Amino acid sequence: MPALLRAGSLKTRVIWAIVLILMCLAPLVSTEFRLSLLAKFLALAILAIGLDLIWGYGGVLSLGHGVFFGLGGYAMAMYLKLQAGGAIPDFMGWSGLSGLPWFWEPFRSFPAAIFLGIAIPAMLAFVLAWFTFRNRITGVYFTILTQALVLITVTLFVGKQEWTGGTNGITGYQTIFGFELHAAGTTIVLYYITLIVLVLAYVFCRRIVNSRFGQVLEAARDGENRVRFLGFDPAGYKTLAFALSGALAGIAGMLFVLQVGIISPSMMGIVPSIEMVLWVALGGRGTLIGAVIGTLMLNAAKTGISEAYPEGWLFVVGGLFVTVVLFMPNGIVGVYRNVVHMVRRRGESSHVQTASEKRKIFGASGDTGR
Repeated sequence: MPALLRAGSLKTRVIWAIVLILMCLAPLVSTEFRLSLLAKFLALAILAIGLDLIWGYGGVLSLGHGVFFGLGGYAMAMYLKLQAGGAIPDFMGWSGLSGLPWFWEPFRSFPAAIFLGIAIPAMLAFVLAWFTFRNRITGVYFTILTQALVLITVTLFVGKQEWTGGTNGITGYQTIFGFELHAAGTTIVLYYITLIVLVLAYVFCRRIVNSRFGQVLEAARDGENRVRFLGFDPAGYKTLAFALSGALAGIAGMLFVLQVGIISPSMMGIVPSIEMVLWVALGGRGTLIGAVIGTLMLNAAKTGISEAYPEGWLFVVGGLFVTVVLFMPNGIVGVYRNVVHMVRRRGESSHVQTASEKRKIFGASGDTGR
């Protein structure tokens, strides 16, 4: 049995190595538009990995990750907008402002924008998790709080049009470091950067879940009171995991903006947040790789269906929710593991049966000889 498990693990690693190589070769066979689309999906997969970390391994369902994603996206968009030229962004002039707000000033620096795009979502997630988990607010109550966070943030960003661009968001930037954002060479470079960040995010989260921290996090998911009785503080572990998840969402938002060239409040609303949860659920929560698979598959399906039937995607989302809940509670990866486990059990039982038949035959032959 251990030999079979090692063989299966080796085979899985080989498969994913081949997939990674094919992803690296994608710029050679894809058009510029399709490559940019794939890079956008990879950026969203980074967010899904972070969401799976807190939901799949921590048992905390968040419907507010669109906020953390949007904050990271706005951080990058603010930097790009300031580099586009002009004393102040155009939408500020239309709203009657004559000077740049003080909180925009740090975003003139690229390192500062990167830092704030990670730190702000992480700090907001940390504060929210600290006060809720410390007061033992979990389950559906925490999920409702994250939805309230989405409503508050979207309302604020829409209402403060002179600071955020309102419902239109921030767009109209064309270059980064003097290079055209939508040029073929820039698209390829951004694709590889996104792919590298995705791989690093996966390896980072995989190390976390395989560490003592991850073991305590999973134990808290399965029995929080038992973990507390053993002397661990489940609130602290969940808080840190939620902050890490928020930081990954912020990174995804920054990379997403570089791919699509726009960020708006509609991208951080309740519907996008629900879709994010569906990515993880379909792929298989508590697996990390399932979050990546679900994100790529669902977004590819969304693009294809939306191109053919613009209104059809909403029906697909509803149908997928029902399908996953009723028939695929462990997602695609869970189905795959069940099939592999069943095949192995059949192989083992067949091997045992064959060995038993051989013993009977040779035993009968021996009896005849005597």
